[in-house]
Amino acid sequence: MRTKILSSKLFSSILQSDNARTKLAIRNIIGSLFVKGGSVFISLLLVPLTIKYVNATQYGIWLALSSIIAWFSFFDIGLGNGLKNKLAEALAKDNKELAKTLVSTTYAILCLLVVAFVVIFLVVHHFVNWSSVLSLPASMEPELRNLISLVFVLFCLQFVLQTIVVILTAHQQVSTASFLSFLGNLLSLAIIFILTKTTEGNLLYLGLAFSATPLVVYFFSSVFYFKTRYKLIAPSFKSVNFSYSRTLMGLGVKFFIIQIAAIILYQTTNILLLKLYDADEVTSYNINYKYFGIITMVFSIVMSPFWVAFSDAYHKNDIPWIKQTINKLLKIWGLIAVGGLLMLLVSVPVIKFWVGDSVRYSLHAGFAMWLYFISSSFGSIFVFFINGTGKVFLQFLTSILAPILFIPLAIFLGRYLGQAGLIYSSIICNVYGIFIAPLQYRKIIQQNATGVWNK
Repeated sequence: MRTKILSSKLFSSILQSDNARTKLAIRNIIGSLFVKGGSVFISLLLVPLTIKYVNATQYGIWLALSSIIAWFSFFDIGLGNGLKNKLAEALAKDNKELAKTLVSTTYAILCLLVVAFVVIFLVVHHFVNWSSVLSLPASMEPELRNLISLVFVLFCLQFVLQTIVVILTAHQQVSTASFLSFLGNLLSLAIIFILTKTTEGNLLYLGLAFSATPLVVYFFSSVFYFKTRYKLIAPSFKSVNFSYSRTLMGLGVKFFIIQIAAIILYQTTNILLLKLYDADEVTSYNINYKYFGIITMVFSIVMSPFWVAFSDAYHKNDIPWIKQTINKLLKIWGLIAVGGLLMLLVSVPVIKFWVGDSVRYSLHAGFAMWLYFISSSFGSIFVFFINGTGKVFLQFLTSILAPILFIPLAIFLGRYLGQAGLIYSSIICNVYGIFIAPLQYRKIIQQNATGVWNK
């Protein structure tokens, strides 16, 4: 807790300003530090409590199922990010009527997508033998069918209701949006604790505890905000205008492709390591990734308010604020990079203490991972600005090319440099964030961006 307070004071001292937008960003950063710290603590408590309620095998089944269903969240076709940008732009121009239309249309499109999901699910669910698909005993089939049906229906409802998080973010209320997630986790913890005292281990109850709690939080939060603070932009049938779907989905699809490309890169790394070496090397990579991933976790908390803040400033033509903020974020990045270097210096004994001698770890692989995270964090400063402006066509193009380049490059470098070779390949394939995004930022700020630089 003391470390978080010191960190928040340090970031505040660098970002200090009389500008209202900066003050709001600082409040969001400090709030997110506490909220996300609480969420991490709750997640640590949830694991042993859940395993105690069911068992390690059933918990593994739940994780596998929830991971599969979570992939459907990407099938909003990037609508969330599309709404975030367009709503932030409408709010910056104080166009409440347009904001209401965008919100209403997004809800309508999401509802149509949910109907399509349910129809597809009903057809697939009728024919699929889930115990066979998941390589589980046939005796579990009835339980699995009920569990999957329940979780899928609740997920579909959450798919629509979680739009309130996007709306809060567009209003630069990032810490509040994070707090909703914290409340969902806290409610899950309370329900599972009660289940351990009142019932025997049951996968259906477990699925209900994890899937229904965020739904409850999002539903009541939506009712509260649309009745109070966001009453003027609350969704309504008469404000639905599907002619805006192209505006929302056009930008959203680009974000969707960018997200999918990033996921493919990470998942491919695990597969390539398995093919080139063995499962132990995959474990080693993931331990390395999680250890140095602290760099990104901390920096992402700092960066989280600035996507929408940059959008607001850009559409109000507040160029001086954008320049000052970028420079201040670069200073914070420098401090975090130095902190990451200290993590590298002590990585061998720390990782040994954490996981023991059973996992292989090399300082060379650690250096490569440190370089990967600090370079991607550097790029994120400029990428967040560009995402806020909506000029993501160049990023969209490079995200398509990156996975194609990554695989042959990773195989080549991996054979000669091992795990570090694959990490270096990821760094090279992040050419947009490290090199192109800063250049595009400069062109946009200097108002001489043309062609693909301005799309």
